[in-house]
Amino acid sequence: MKFIIALSALLFASGTALAAQTVNRGEMVAIPGGAFTMGSDDGPGDERPAHPVPVTPFEIDRLPVTNARFAEFLNAIGTRNRNGERLFDDDDPDARIHQQGARWTADRGFENHPVVEVSWPGARDYCAWRGKRLPTEAEWEKAARGTDGRKYPWGNTPPQRSRAQYGARFNDTASADAFPSGASPYGVLDLAGNAWEWVSSAYRPYPYKADDGREDPKAGPVRVTRGGGHDSPAEEITTTQRGRQLSRNPRSGHHNIGFRCAK
Repeated sequence: MKFIIALSALLFASGTALAAQTVNRGEMVAIPGGAFTMGSDDGPGDERPAHPVPVTPFEIDRLPVTNARFAEFLNAIGTRNRNGERLFDDDDPDARIHQQGARWTADRGFENHPVVEVSWPGARDYCAWRGKRLPTEAEWEKAARGTDGRKYPWGNTPPQRSRAQYGARFNDTASADAFPSGASPYGVLDLAGNAWEWVSSAYRPYPYKADDGREDPKAGPVRVTRGGGHDSPAEEITTTQRGRQLSRNPRSGHHNIGFRCAK
C-alpha cells in the first residue's frame, strides 16, 4: 500500500537513530486480510457511516507497549529525536518512567502497565525502533472487532470489571495483561479501556480511505485514538470509538494515551 511505502521512506526523516531490532513473533498476533465493517450507524457522528473497508494481512502487538518496554527505548534514544520532537513527557507528574541515575526505569509496580505520556511522534518512533510501525485506524478496528461487527472486543455483552479497566480513578491503570477475558476474536488483549491508543491515522471524517492523506506519517495533524482509557465511561470503550472528546495534542503526552505497534 502507498501509505506503508511512504512510512518506510520517512522513518529516517523522523530523526530517531534507529537500532537494528528483531521482532519476537510470539508477542504479535496475525490478523487475516479481507474486508470488515468499520464504523457504526448508531454511534456518535464521527463513527458514521458503517462501511466496508478492505485490509491486507498484518500483525499487531498482543499487548500495548508497557512502561518497562518504553524505558528501553528511552535508554537507547532519549526523550527527543534528532528533529527536536518531544517523544515522552518525562517532566509530567503522570509519567510512570523516571531516571534512576543515568538510566530510565519504570516506576516500581507499574512496569507492566501500558505506558502513557508518550507523544504521537514518540509512539511512531518507538515502533520504528522495534522494526514495526503504528497500526492504521482500520487495522486497529479489525483487530478489535473482527468481521462480525461486535461492539466490544469480547462481543456485545456490556462491559464488566473482569474484562476491562474503565470508569476508574485518574491514573489508575492496570497491568496490560490483567484482562484475558476481554480478548478480541483474534486474541489481542487490552483493546478496551486502560489506555487509549495512538494509531497512525489523522482524525478525518469517514469513510476511511488509506490513500487520501490521512496516513501521512509526518507529525502535525490530530491523530485518532482508540479503545478508551482507564478513566473512560463504559460508552467510550467500544471498538468504534474514535476519541472525539479526548485531549490529544499529538506533540504532547497524555495521562491516558498509550499505543501498540503493528507490522
